Amino acid sequence: AQLTAVGIPVMGHVGLTPQSVHQLGYRQQGKTVEAGERIFQEAIALSDAGAFAIVLEHIPADLAGRITQKIPIPTIGIGAGPQCDGQVLVTTDVLGLSDRLPPFAKSYVNLRQIITQA
Repeated sequence: AQLTAVGIPVMGHVGLTPQSVHQLGYRQQGKTVEAGERIFQEAIALSDAGAFAIVLEHIPADLAGRITQKIPIPTIGIGAGPQCDGQVLVTTDVLGLSDRLPPFAKSYVNLRQIITQA
């Protein structure tokens, strides 16, 4: 809330975050009732704090739908199902530049291999 109070735009991010990837790998977040409720409450808190939108990454589609219905700001899904207000494809995943592809992502070309063989 302090950032938005001084005019700094904030986009929230819940579910699979860089911090959780480093600790747990690319596992879907929010699968248990408790974990889902924690993510739900985090999304509400971010909205209440003045975020202009929230990224919902690698959470169950029904949880993403509940969050999208509850909060008044746009939700942007990354592997979070079709009920989000918008969807994102990560460029490094789509182009095959990552050494590890998240389970929800699709790669359309393996540029990593092409580049290393060039």
